[in-house]
This record gives sequence, structure tokens and C-alpha cells, in this order.
Amino acid sequence: MSKILITICARGGSVGIPKKNIKDVSSLPLIAYSIKTAQAYAVKHHADIALSTENQEILNVAKKYGLNTQYQRPDLLAGSEIGKMKVLEDLLLYEERKSGHRYDYLIDLDVTSPLRSLLDIEKALEILMNSDAYNIFSVSKASRNPYFNMVEKKKNKEYVEIVKTADEFLTRQSAPEVFDMNASFYIYKRSFFDKQFTSSITPKSLAYLMNHICFDIDEPIDLLIMDFLISNDHLDFEL
Repeated sequence: MSKILITICARGGSVGIPKKNIKDVSSLPLIAYSIKTAQAYAVKHHADIALSTENQEILNVAKKYGLNTQYQRPDLLAGSEIGKMKVLEDLLLYEERKSGHRYDYLIDLDVTSPLRSLLDIEKALEILMNSDAYNIFSVSKASRNPYFNMVEKKKNKEYVEIVKTADEFLTRQSAPEVFDMNASFYIYKRSFFDKQFTSSITPKSLAYLMNHICFDIDEPIDLLIMDFLISNDHLDFEL
């Protein structure tokens, strides 16, 4: 049986939405949704769960919902400029030292994008297990396509041009399929960290397309929308 580590990373600082990771959404703090999903997966598949945060308030909330840890994120990994890969690697190595074994897969659940199901994670992991890819992450259908209806400013920063150009694509339907990274979950093989990748996008990365609504909370309006959807039972899947 594969050894699986589920990680939940929640930094204390948030400029756009203060204390975002523990803000109430419907009847629960935001982080509680990821904790509950992790717990359900761990019970079913005998996985371990690990938390990374430098914030005592987040630690307290996580403990209230059954996730306790002795690990504390080092200060040098607590800044907003630090990449996620370094944070995950430090937590992974800590948990491997503590458990005395090497994990085969790491499943990272993003606190700010909790609209996922257990089935999503199970299907995505199965796809990764049967592939030579290093990782897989969740995506949603994109509303825009960089080959057809997305523009960017030119180097002079005055005029704009299409993001990606290709003469053969005259309609959006004929352009290559693109996706929005919804940040809900990322699954990594242990070899991903051995290779020291600094980004979740590698030469061998896969995308798992969700067939239901999923988005991450970046702005206060996102928090209100998610609260409304969950509180009024308007999700198109079972959370």
C-alpha cells in the first residue's frame, strides 16, 4: 500500500483578507473544510495529515477541528515571497523524520479553495499512479482563451496584443484547450521533490479537470460568494 501524506499549509499573514484562512464560511472556519476532507481521506486510505503554519491562532483553530501538530513553520519560510515548494519540502522532510518512513505521494489541499470532493482526489491520484508524470493538479474550464480572446500589454505598456498567436486558430473552438488552475489540490510523487522542482509546472505535469464549481478565494467578494453557495446549498456537488 502506498504511503500518503496530506498537507495543509496556512500562513498567518494575508493582505487582501486579514485572517483569511480562519474566516468563517457558512458555519465553519475556512481551514476546517480542508481538515474535514483530509480526515475523511485519511480514514479511508490510511494516510497521514500534516499542518504547516507559523500562526498560533491558526494552530488553535486546527486543533479544535482535530488537527494537531508539533511542527511550526520556520520564520524563513513564513514570508509571502516564499514559494510553496520550499514550504512543502520542509514539512515533508519533517514528517518523514518523525514517522521513520518515506512517503510515496504528497496531497496538498489548499485552504483557500475548498470546493473539492473526496472522489476528485481519489480519481486524480489514480491517474497519477498510472502515469510517468511527476504531479497532477486540479483545474476548471477556462472562460477565456489566450489564443483567441485574451490580450496583454506590449513592451511599451501602451498598446495590447493577443497573448498567444497562431494563424491556424480563427475561432475560439478551434484553439487549443486551456484551463484555469483553481488551486484546490496538488498531488506530487516523492520523485518530484527529489528533482528539486521550484514550481508545480514541470515537463511532466498533469491536470485534473473538475466537473463542478471550484474557485479560490482571492478577494472579499469571493468569500461572500462561497459563503452564499455553501449556506444555501447551491453547490453542484456534495462537499
